[in-house]
Amino acid sequence: MRTLVGLALLLIVGLLFGASLLVYAAYVMFAVFWISRYLTQRWTQALVATRTVSAQQIDVEQTISVQLRIDNRDSWSVFWVLLEEILPAAALLGPPPALKVEGSPLRLSNVPAHSSRVMSYRIQGLRRGYFPIGPAVAETGDLLGLHRRFRTLAEPFYLLVLPKLIPLDGYDVASRRPVGEVKVSYRLLEDSTMISGIRKYQTGDPLRSIHWRATARTGQLQSKQYQPTSVAGANLVLDMHVESNPDHHEPVRTDLAVTAAASICHTLLQVQQQFGVVSNGRDAVDRLAQRTPLLKSQSQEFESIAAARSSVVMRRKSERLRPVVLPAARGPEHFTQCHQTLARLERTDGLPLEDLLIETQSRLARDATVFVILQEVTETAALALGLLVRQGYSVAAIVNNYENDAFEIALSRLLAQRIAVYHLLNEESIPSICKDLVLRY
Repeated sequence: MRTLVGLALLLIVGLLFGASLLVYAAYVMFAVFWISRYLTQRWTQALVATRTVSAQQIDVEQTISVQLRIDNRDSWSVFWVLLEEILPAAALLGPPPALKVEGSPLRLSNVPAHSSRVMSYRIQGLRRGYFPIGPAVAETGDLLGLHRRFRTLAEPFYLLVLPKLIPLDGYDVASRRPVGEVKVSYRLLEDSTMISGIRKYQTGDPLRSIHWRATARTGQLQSKQYQPTSVAGANLVLDMHVESNPDHHEPVRTDLAVTAAASICHTLLQVQQQFGVVSNGRDAVDRLAQRTPLLKSQSQEFESIAAARSSVVMRRKSERLRPVVLPAARGPEHFTQCHQTLARLERTDGLPLEDLLIETQSRLARDATVFVILQEVTETAALALGLLVRQGYSVAAIVNNYENDAFEIALSRLLAQRIAVYHLLNEESIPSICKDLVLRY
């Protein structure tokens, strides 16, 4: 706009003073301006990009390869184009960084008519999380620098980095005992391998339960009695509230809690026990900004790189207060869902732990241990956990903290509510996290 205003003033001055050379120069510059504008728009519309990704879900320390191909569909060559993949700065800078880029996601080149250029780079996942990769933005313009245009050429994809799975040796897997003690509230099943006594035959008893030796000895039909068994497992409750997970421990302690929870779920999967995940944290998917219709069709132009970067971003905040709840279940599919959900969990200022327990109590399996993983324990949170104990739930707590005053306070408050306490000190303590009991009431 400023260029047009300047050329118009130049033309007016030339006409007023009869300066033919000045008028001629104004006309030439007007022609150059509009030709440059036309070429820039044509080059921008001629470019199309295609992204190829080796995987969109990886484990920590794994690497994916990304290949971005840009094609020129026009019969005119594009003299220059700057192709850039917009990557999350917070994930690359940290501290500590969550992603590591090998190679350059930025390339400057020309694209001849009906030809293509390829840009390749690699991304390594250093920490678990959910990260937007892209969109790809192409910048081009005329050779005089009068016009520049930015265009998104490929929609972003979202890289999911799964937390580590560390094998647990903290309890006797062969005994099929759950993590902690479970009070049998009803006889769900009877274990045919464990006979507890003999009683008189009752109508409806199966033939296989008849004790033939006792029947022959007494002259009356006698049936075997078996010890009851129960569904075992764990309801994993992760406290991800910002007040009980202070900033000076982040992101180390929350990543450690997620790793411990995923490892416990994986161990319970192997022994065919039920497991579920409940958290007051935020799912990173909730922060995805709404996409515009133009971006969905991979065609949107911008006047600056800042506008292109803000076109597809993840919101920093989310007002959603609904907790993350995956009810207790079994099987590989349920574990995959829990594993992916744990990878996306983030701290939030929504529901504190005590409100989370009230909100989700009806969805906790009564015959599975309520395993709470938390950093700092308030008096209100301790009372809420104690209320679960008095209502018949088996509750155990994993204190995810250093051996400091906060740990001592958490320990005393939990023991006062008759809750068994385990200590999650670092990653090396995860294999024995369910074995090394700190104190029991």
